[in-house]
Amino acid sequence: MSVPRTAGPHKVVLATYSSYDAAQHAVDVLARHDFPIAHVTIVGCDLRWEEKVLGRWGLGRALVTGAGTGGWIGLLIGLIFAIFSPWAGWAIGSSIVLGLIFGLVWGAISHVVQHRAFASMPAVVADHYDILVAPEFADEARRVLTHAREAAALR
Repeated sequence: MSVPRTAGPHKVVLATYSSYDAAQHAVDVLARHDFPIAHVTIVGCDLRWEEKVLGRWGLGRALVTGAGTGGWIGLLIGLIFAIFSPWAGWAIGSSIVLGLIFGLVWGAISHVVQHRAFASMPAVVADHYDILVAPEFADEARRVLTHAREAAALR
């Protein structure tokens, strides 16, 4: 069994869009017009790394985040004990307390080791998005997209 190629030299650029939403909309238009979209690929081009700064990251925030995460993990472990153990009454509560304690400790350690004063969210962002299509379907895809643009302009 062979794996189909999703991108490569055997595809042509159908259109280029400045946002992923616009490229996705074009593929949606093709799908609504019964185009065989299994032959379509959206490719992000000119990729770059962006890191959005969310805010300050102090010891207090690290402790609260660690305690919250530890509490949820403790609750999960406590629920598992409650299902499989006859002494489940205090298993949930003690698991949550132990999770909070371990979360506090882990949050403090990670804050000290990390040496960062801010929280951020990294992302890989494309400059533009190309829609690629197999050459044998390119003319039909162009026709469908052109017809859809003309119909939208008349509204």
